[in-house]
Amino acid sequence: MTNLLNFNQKQLADYFISIGEKPFRAKQLMRWVYHYGVTDLDQMTDIAKVLREKLGNETSFNLPEVQLEQASDDGTRKWLIGANNQKDGTSSSVETVFIPEDDRGTLCISSQVGCALECTFCSTGRQGFNRNLTVSEIIGQLWIANQSLRKVDGYDMLAPTDRIISNVVMMGMGEPLANYDNVVSAMQIMLDDHGYGLSRRRVTLSTSGLVPQMDRLKEDCPVALAVSLHAPNDALRDVIVPINKKYPIKELMAACERYLVKAPRDFVTFEYVMLDGVNDTVEHAHQLLDVVKNVPCKFNLIPFNPFPNSGYGTSTPNHIRVFRDILMNAGYVVTVRKTRGEDIDAACGQLAGKVLDKTNRSSKFIPIEVM
Repeated sequence: MTNLLNFNQKQLADYFISIGEKPFRAKQLMRWVYHYGVTDLDQMTDIAKVLREKLGNETSFNLPEVQLEQASDDGTRKWLIGANNQKDGTSSSVETVFIPEDDRGTLCISSQVGCALECTFCSTGRQGFNRNLTVSEIIGQLWIANQSLRKVDGYDMLAPTDRIISNVVMMGMGEPLANYDNVVSAMQIMLDDHGYGLSRRRVTLSTSGLVPQMDRLKEDCPVALAVSLHAPNDALRDVIVPINKKYPIKELMAACERYLVKAPRDFVTFEYVMLDGVNDTVEHAHQLLDVVKNVPCKFNLIPFNPFPNSGYGTSTPNHIRVFRDILMNAGYVVTVRKTRGEDIDAACGQLAGKVLDKTNRSSKFIPIEVM
């Protein structure tokens, strides 16, 4: 059966045309699914009954399975979501994280099962690569989180169209630009007024630096851009972000400049994980300033979140402060990312997509039964 969640509006309109229906049916169906969270065709009352019966026989709304939902003490929530391979029947998992703030609710979405880029400080990279997620598995994470949050105290009185998730970041498991077509289609649904209706400024894609795909994204679906930089010179970045050997820093900076021509924000966010004694010295900070001098940007410094056998330590608060001050004194906006959801392994770099019984590991999170 055809899974309608794999289609953006244009693809859905093309599908309706192919079965002899008017293309406006795509907008109707998307509003039910994404505005109201309805996947039961019988509830889609403005769609003719004959068409609903036809769709019921030929199509599906096949969402990924929620295996576990967890809530952190700080309000962060994480979903372990099954990603079953339809070709060979194998089962694996990805993770999705919701981070509530006073002025926003941000959902961090995964794009791949594992990751092939092998960044040495990332637990997902250590897991290796399994496969790309489909459009339905990517947009399904947003659908699942949106519906789940509506049952949480404080959100449960909101109208169906009121927004809980105001921002989406493609910063979960995987390299989004290595799953280009599916990620772009999913983001188009996020941006579509008949989908989730998010602005381009509120959808951020994070890449380790796949330069050709960055140039394509600029034309196809320019959203806010974050670049996982993590080192101020090629020798170091070659080691901790190996894709740098293919697209070195000079090429990456040039791609950032080109991207900004059509970006919804007038800056790139450079993400920089702080590794004790590796990339956090005063010299590294000054090298970083030289590297980005032609790119309007902001910096997000990320304290390293340790995981077993990582081989890295977290930079000291003093080293982070000195590094931050050097950048700020040069006129840049710098944030130090708060560690959120660490007690449920939902912090940056901790997503590994493994089904673990953590009931006895910590009393700081609440396992939530998935019905």
